[in-house]
Amino acid sequence: MNKTFWYITKYFSPKTASSPGGRGWFLVEEMQKAGCEAVVITSDSNNLVDVPELSRRVTTQEVSGVKIVWLKTLKYSVAKSSRRILSWLHFEWNILLLDKKGLPRPDVIVVSSLSLFTILNGLLLRRKYKCRLVFEVRDIWPLTIIEEGGFSKDNIFVRGLSFLEKMAYKKSDAIIGTMPNLAEHVKNEIGHERPVFCIPMGVSEDHLSQTKTLTDDYQSTFFSVPKFRIVHAGTIGITNALEPFFEAAEALKDHGDIEFVMVGDGALKKQFQKTYGHLSNLVFAPKVSRDRVQAVLVNADILYFSVYPSKVWNYGQSLNKVIDYMLAGKPVVASYSGYPSMINEADCGVYVPASDVESLVTCILEMKSRTPIEREEMGMRGRQWLLDKRSYPKLAKDYMDVIFEGHHS
Repeated sequence: MNKTFWYITKYFSPKTASSPGGRGWFLVEEMQKAGCEAVVITSDSNNLVDVPELSRRVTTQEVSGVKIVWLKTLKYSVAKSSRRILSWLHFEWNILLLDKKGLPRPDVIVVSSLSLFTILNGLLLRRKYKCRLVFEVRDIWPLTIIEEGGFSKDNIFVRGLSFLEKMAYKKSDAIIGTMPNLAEHVKNEIGHERPVFCIPMGVSEDHLSQTKTLTDDYQSTFFSVPKFRIVHAGTIGITNALEPFFEAAEALKDHGDIEFVMVGDGALKKQFQKTYGHLSNLVFAPKVSRDRVQAVLVNADILYFSVYPSKVWNYGQSLNKVIDYMLAGKPVVASYSGYPSMINEADCGVYVPASDVESLVTCILEMKSRTPIEREEMGMRGRQWLLDKRSYPKLAKDYMDVIFEGHHS
């Protein structure tokens, strides 16, 4: 008998005309193909993806056989705001009021954070349907807002979230995390070990097939002169820890054959342009569409990403950026002091300590001293590793084994 699962999350990125979808979509779609019945319950309150314009409180949509139940939920534009919290509570209220009679009875309910409040609905639904409850962690809260949002551990809101987090770890039937070392965090929080399964970001067929070339104008403006290029592609924002990139460019300004290329847009772009715009070895290139990212990355000799030192990284990362980088088949250099994964497993790049410019400069020069063939082999190891280990059909099979305890057919 085929199994049915409900995937409940406030933030879901489905397949749309302009986007292939996010991790949740790819997993659900693959599980549907494997014979599961999937119901996604989500909100239209998501600034990062195209969501349908909802006129009613509940709108049901079918996409590739997956039933998506959209709940009209309070919108917010600033992430760090009380309106965001009200939006979370509004979503929970809407789940509570949702008429579930028309939905297939679940064998498993997956509650995927954010928001942590959804665990409360998950516990109620588990009792109602006598099914399994799986808690999925895609972002570790409240640790993230303590470490990166400047909130105190004693803040009443943080303490409330901490209570919900512990409850989710203790009471769920299984825990899934996108980060590889989440088990350590769970143990720290509840004082004993629980099995935690890592099912991270992966690579989809759409990633591979939906790639467009750059315009001739873009290619000739930014990549026509032969140089040794260090490229960062993505948001130029507060959380992206890009100071080491610019400081390394300054330190290497006398190396005329090395060029730093910052591709993208964001809140700090103007500020960085003002501070470092005078450097002749630094180029700011405009943002490109998602389907042209690969076409930009293949012009690099090294791809770069960085994070600030933070306890969040002690539990590992599963970043879309790292997937994009590895897929491009180029060596990756990361200013990252957390739990290592992917890049070291695939042996396709180097970690240097976060915020350590000297180590970064040394690493760039060392990479440059290698032969182009050595660098190419290093980069291609990353691409091959991804295709072998992180395809969504494989990840979806792992997911089904966890949520249905290995008997999903």
